[in-house]
Amino acid sequence: MPKLIYVADDEKNICFLIQNFLEKEGFQVRCFEDGESILAACEEKMPDLCILDVMMPGIDGLTVCTKIRKKSHVPIIIVSAKDSPLDRITGITLGSDDYLVKPFLPLELVTRVKALFRRVEAFSAQEEEDSNKDECVFGDVTLYQKRRIAFLKGNEFALTPLEFDFLQHMIGYPEHVASREDLLKALWKVESRDVDTRAVDDMVKRLRKKLKEQGSGIKIETVWGYGFRLVDGGNG
Repeated sequence: MPKLIYVADDEKNICFLIQNFLEKEGFQVRCFEDGESILAACEEKMPDLCILDVMMPGIDGLTVCTKIRKKSHVPIIIVSAKDSPLDRITGITLGSDDYLVKPFLPLELVTRVKALFRRVEAFSAQEEEDSNKDECVFGDVTLYQKRRIAFLKGNEFALTPLEFDFLQHMIGYPEHVASREDLLKALWKVESRDVDTRAVDDMVKRLRKKLKEQGSGIKIETVWGYGFRLVDGGNG
């Protein structure tokens, strides 16, 4: 069955362009002109991926992202004309898996969609291989790989698919320094030339905030000019 993608954008020409390119790649696409419509459709059937414009009449794309994320871990791509660091961080913090700035080439969007699907499928395959290694523990965080749920200090810890995959990858190499390029290959399944490495930084900032708010002893250290290291700093 083809992957089902929902696109929400009040600009009909952009919706048509996105739909045309994605359908040529074999995806099934439904377009919506406002936030209310896509939320209603998600209540009936959750898609395999959502593409949300920020500026829409009624409920904006960021609010839609927040509402969807409360119910599902479906991959979400935010598209926006705003390109400030704050806008990008806000989009990622609210639970999106990628942030694409308008105007963009349709082929770039297709590349990112395929990258997200490759990442999800790759980690699903890895779960099958590691079926006897379900529990993954580091510090006060425990990941259950088959069920794809996480616990922090014994309480369920809400993570997006990308955050879960990041922690799973880093826990597999404790104290190891992972470069941004390595993370793009491991999580996004793309080369750094295909996706802006800022996507990695945005995701890390979001996860750091979650860990801090929950009082976790886990720290994601930045290795300047290179990447990140996961360390257990104890409770504090």
